[in-house]
Amino acid sequence: MINTTHLKAKNQLVKLWEKMNRLPFGAKLFSLFLGWYAPYSGSIGANVEALAAGNVRVSLRDRRKVRNHLKSVHAIASINLGEIVTGLAVLTAITDDMRGIVLGLRSEYKKKARGKLTATAFFELPDPMEDNTPFEVSCEIKDKAGDVVATVTANWLLGYKKQNN
Repeated sequence: MINTTHLKAKNQLVKLWEKMNRLPFGAKLFSLFLGWYAPYSGSIGANVEALAAGNVRVSLRDRRKVRNHLKSVHAIASINLGEIVTGLAVLTAITDDMRGIVLGLRSEYKKKARGKLTATAFFELPDPMEDNTPFEVSCEIKDKAGDVVATVTANWLLGYKKQNN
């Protein structure tokens, strides 16, 4: 077991969001930064709407760039949205001395995804937490009417960064 009494401290990602979100168009700037930092994730143009430690909401506009031949949002764009929102939930809940990696993703599609999609995810880090602990984090992706169009579950491995001595 590792002492985790410091887990309630805000990490750098949450601090950056809070700083940028105070600016005009700050949420959009943060979303663009996220897309620059993680280029593949940025390819769908998701917008971070709300972010707090372990609690995130991200949306995706329905447009030609993310559509399939059936004129609905492509399944891979949906899973990408789910990976972004679950990842942000995890990465905002951990401390700066921690790291995480996705071990796997699974999704279930409920209906054709059309219109603006909104994904939400919640994650709470246990206290205490052991190094190299796997976690499942799920999200629901809803359409404008509030219907669930997909669920995405990410398997994360969380641990502590190695100390350089």
